[in-house]
Amino acid sequence: MTTSTIVRPNVVSRAEWLAARRQLLAREKELTKARDELSRQRRELPWVKVEKPYFFDGPNGKETLADLFGGRCQLLIKHFMFGPGWKEGCVGCSFEVDHIGGALAHLQNHDVTYVAVSRAPLQEIEAFQQRMGWSFKWVSSFGSDFNYDYHVSFNQDDLARGKVYYNFEMCDIEMEELSGRSVFYKDEAGDVFHTYSAYGRGTEELLSTYVVLDLMPKGRNETGPNYNLTDWVRHHDRYGAGGFVDATGRHRAPGTSDSCCHAAEKHS
Repeated sequence: MTTSTIVRPNVVSRAEWLAARRQLLAREKELTKARDELSRQRRELPWVKVEKPYFFDGPNGKETLADLFGGRCQLLIKHFMFGPGWKEGCVGCSFEVDHIGGALAHLQNHDVTYVAVSRAPLQEIEAFQQRMGWSFKWVSSFGSDFNYDYHVSFNQDDLARGKVYYNFEMCDIEMEELSGRSVFYKDEAGDVFHTYSAYGRGTEELLSTYVVLDLMPKGRNETGPNYNLTDWVRHHDRYGAGGFVDATGRHRAPGTSDSCCHAAEKHS
């Protein structure tokens, strides 16, 4: 359990609290309207037709990007950090997809298909997915350029140069896998278009746990050493088991020699 010392604001009368709350409500309404406008602008982004063929290994065998739509016209892909040989996925990505299970039926009945994609071989994906109890579709892009083309995986040449292209800019990152989400649309002719991608903190809106924590007196309570979710989030079957999450988002068991003091990447 995460603990901290809370800095308590002034304690006031109910009338004074109500006046302060109404002032904050006005700011909250401004933010709501600004978010609605931003969402409108997001939907008006131009599209890019996906000409390159991509193939994935999934529960139904080899599938194309068009196949992943599953009979719907909108596809949300979670770029899940899970590289070949890892045996288990990134803690932060696992935290994110923990939130999706209850939404799947609603999304599917509103013309949206949700699929996770990782470079780990399908056998490793399926073993971890079974352990975690997730029901969403998850496919492997191993042997495909998909992860590289959508800038969430990086080869050794990329890493050797010291900078990689992530979140729409060149970044100092030494990690072979990173996370994100991408949105695609398939028209009546079967053509597929890339409409949107988000990386780094741009994917936080899917984390309803953070929405709740932001309402709490302690807030997110991420007090170090990394000042992000790696300070406290674990695979949901590992809370209380000790260890730590390293700078690559991978869990390290108790007694692991790697230091937990390396600052995890935090991209705004």
